[in-house]
Amino acid sequence: MPVSRRNVLSLLAAAPVLAACGVGGSSGSQASRTVRIAYQNFADSTLLLKDQRTLETALPGHTITWTAFDSGASINTAFLGKSIDLAVIGSSPAAAGLCPPLTIPYRVIELLNVIGDSEALVVRKATGITRIADLTGRKVAAPFGSTAHYSLLAALQQAGVDPGTVTLIDLEPQNIQAAWQRGDIDGAYVWTPVLSVLQRDAVTLTDSAKLASAGKPTLTFTVAGKEFADNNPDVLGKWLTATNGAIKQIKSDPAVVAAAVSRQIGSSTDDALTQLKQNIYLDHEQQRAPEYFGTPQAPGKLALQLRATAEFLAQQKKVESVPDVAAFQAALRVPGA
Repeated sequence: MPVSRRNVLSLLAAAPVLAACGVGGSSGSQASRTVRIAYQNFADSTLLLKDQRTLETALPGHTITWTAFDSGASINTAFLGKSIDLAVIGSSPAAAGLCPPLTIPYRVIELLNVIGDSEALVVRKATGITRIADLTGRKVAAPFGSTAHYSLLAALQQAGVDPGTVTLIDLEPQNIQAAWQRGDIDGAYVWTPVLSVLQRDAVTLTDSAKLASAGKPTLTFTVAGKEFADNNPDVLGKWLTATNGAIKQIKSDPAVVAAAVSRQIGSSTDDALTQLKQNIYLDHEQQRAPEYFGTPQAPGKLALQLRATAEFLAQQKKVESVPDVAAFQAALRVPGA
């Protein structure tokens, strides 16, 4: 069952017991043999690793655990509770995690994708709404603290709509689908596969590809706890080798990746293939371009982009303050460098 912010506290409560049994953590010879991975149930290269047990094969001396989370906000809570080591997380919750009050000591170790129209703002056809400006007075849901939430606020700002005039509701993707089917909400900004279900009876007002073109891009990262990253370079190396291969395979043989994704998220292979095509994938060499990580000798623009995301979140009162760019740069580890 995916972990949401509503039930993540039970996971954190169990963490001390698990640690006492030698599960999790990064200190001690036994604890270092467990790698705890947080993932999300959307079409992504990392699901190929999970499906094919790539890490289990590459790290025979380790126990690999995979836990599904519904959003980046839940993942940040789990990091604070020291119950995960590696995670798939969006750029908005990652930026928030690096700011007060969270100030999570994790490292951004790779860019899994640039989010395209796999995340979108949709409204029920029955509302008659055809433009974002008509959302005033309406109920719109998004998982707060996620890339979708960030994009929703950006879309409202772009359209000149005061978020205070819209009833914004914090719901996880599956709860958004249920609320939509009950008629409790007028619209939602959410990602696939829930997005694909909503779009059967919806008008799409904008999507993350359009917002990226307008200067508000969102990304998906792998992040690692700083202590774990420092103490387990061999694990990070195996992970990065595997994910880079999976990213390349999306380009060279997407059907194989789609079949793996379909098994993991319970969709058809065709649906999984469609979802994979909705994002942009860059291998590690491409990620070392100036627009992204750059190199250790010539840092790229990614730290500036993360800080710009944090500044927007601060304007929306979603973080307390924004560190200087050096703090964001320090959180980046160039993949393959």
